Amino acid sequence: MEFTAAGTTVRFDERTGQFAFQRDGAEWNTVIDDGPRGTEASAGTETISAQPRLETRQGTFAFTDAAAITHENRETGTGVGVRSVYTGFGHSAYSFATYVWIERASGDVLFEWIPLNESGLDVTKVVWPAEMAFDRAESHDVTLITHEQGVMIPNTWPTPVATKDIAFEGRFETAGGYMPWFAQLRADGHAYIAICETPWNAGYGIDHPADGPYTHVGTWFDPSLGTMDYRRVVRYRFLNHADHNTVCKSYRSYVNERGRLRTLAEKAARNPSVRDLIGRSWVHVGIKTKVQPDSYYYDNDHPEKNGSLVTFAQRVKQMRTLHEMGAGRLYMHLDGWAQPGYDNEHPDYLPACQEAGGWEGMKELVDTCHEQGDIFGTHDQYRDYYFTAKTFDTNNAIRLADGTMPEHARWAGGHQTYLCAELAPDYVRRNFAEIAAHGIELDCAYLDVFTCNEGDECSNPEHRMTRRECYERRAECFEYLLSHGILSSSEEVSDWAVPSLVFCHYAPYDFQMRSPDAPRQGVPVPLYNLVYHDCVIEPWMMDRVVDGDDYMLYALLNGGAPYLIRDAAYIGVDGDMDAEQRARTENEIERCHEVAAFHEKVGMQELVRHEFVDGDPLVQRSVFAGGASVTCDFHTQTYHIDGIDGIDD
Repeated sequence: MEFTAAGTTVRFDERTGQFAFQRDGAEWNTVIDDGPRGTEASAGTETISAQPRLETRQGTFAFTDAAAITHENRETGTGVGVRSVYTGFGHSAYSFATYVWIERASGDVLFEWIPLNESGLDVTKVVWPAEMAFDRAESHDVTLITHEQGVMIPNTWPTPVATKDIAFEGRFETAGGYMPWFAQLRADGHAYIAICETPWNAGYGIDHPADGPYTHVGTWFDPSLGTMDYRRVVRYRFLNHADHNTVCKSYRSYVNERGRLRTLAEKAARNPSVRDLIGRSWVHVGIKTKVQPDSYYYDNDHPEKNGSLVTFAQRVKQMRTLHEMGAGRLYMHLDGWAQPGYDNEHPDYLPACQEAGGWEGMKELVDTCHEQGDIFGTHDQYRDYYFTAKTFDTNNAIRLADGTMPEHARWAGGHQTYLCAELAPDYVRRNFAEIAAHGIELDCAYLDVFTCNEGDECSNPEHRMTRRECYERRAECFEYLLSHGILSSSEEVSDWAVPSLVFCHYAPYDFQMRSPDAPRQGVPVPLYNLVYHDCVIEPWMMDRVVDGDDYMLYALLNGGAPYLIRDAAYIGVDGDMDAEQRARTENEIERCHEVAAFHEKVGMQELVRHEFVDGDPLVQRSVFAGGASVTCDFHTQTYHIDGIDGIDD
């Protein structure tokens, strides 16, 4: 079967299920896998690496295992394509339809998977569409994945990359997939980007063996509250004369057309203090830690390490000392400020820590920051739901599709489950009203894990919630803060949060979250920032790895803010700086000034282009909308800034 529209031609082989695409003189083909498969196989015991398939608790089924398959041409006012119906798997009546069609307005190809009858099978995953053939041993044939800030994987890359190596197994809207797309680019300039238009229960799977010579990547979908429930859609857009910049700008155009691109300038029109956050250095410190005996982090051998306290007065002294040392304009992010201690008793996280000085001590710290021209924000949490919370009620916890309640004791607060996000805005309003009632004037607030972890689902009929609805409720929490003049923040960044998120804890490259000795999964590229740099403020690590990279260069390449102090949450650091701390901080202040000065110039500008100078991945350049550029040489760990007067390099 063959159909053409808007310069794109699609051929479909009814026998094999293979698709071929032609556009701009290039052809792309989905992979055909004729390897072993069996409808009676137990789930997970056999894999069908490239075949579109259903993974179920009754077994794994290729689409072609259906008892009955029909195909028909379909033409509508907006496009032309083929609709297929697959019925009968494993002696069940399970059936679904697919609709693959070319959009007349764009020439894009849309893949739609539509459940029809879900009886008889318990589906755990749908893997579809099939992966593209991408099998040349060519280093300039590359795959882009949105694992954290972004990764470019050449087909000959020496390090293997598999789905299990990706955070959250490649789930979109998490650290494993900041944005719901992947792309593949050929050496001849032809490329495609696959955009998942229904990303809430979806992700990507990837297979790249050591040294290649191929990289296969495709989309997977999982159930919503136990069923596939709704139509799933992936859009393939074919590009010419493309590089990673072209791909990112294509996606930026896509989200802009759908009203989801919200720049910092737009956010500053509502909250002018957004502009005041630009060009600052970040100080991330804490007040109280208390690790419960049932916590994963509890140290039985050294119980004295399970708690620490730094008073608000000590933090006041620290902030004054930093200014005496010439630290300049600062943003203070404060962990563990409430009585329970860091990661304890959420969401009942009040009052201010009494032994640290209580509400009066906290107010003195906030007022001191404001007197010095600093900005102040708190760490808070509305997902982890601790059994020790004063108002804990199991009825408020999420219930999985099978009615069970997830539980663990990893973090400092010990035994916990998850608060249903349908209820999270209620707790946000309650807590922040109480903080304001004590005269605490917050500039910012950090709501932990919302933009890093996957959305939750809840089957409790009193507050039933899908993942999509979970993201909506999380956004409602951010919107509440913004409506009260408090700038919103969370752990990392995520596509769904862009309209209501001002800044984050970090948006790192994936390798920065592992040991510096670990092999890299590919070449780090700022895919997220090529789309959203002018939408979300990102602070960056400033570590210098022994015999490795200076992370300051990545802060500059991404036009981000610097971390002056970034203390781990479970390590108490005294506010009285000793000689060693003072010497270290003095050195870091000068480095932070350089990054902050650049951020002040470009922090609200679009990152228009990122390039490898002379094709060398270790010499990278970023160019911003105002004309400023920074070139970073990772051979020599040096950088050079152009287009801005008065910044030394």
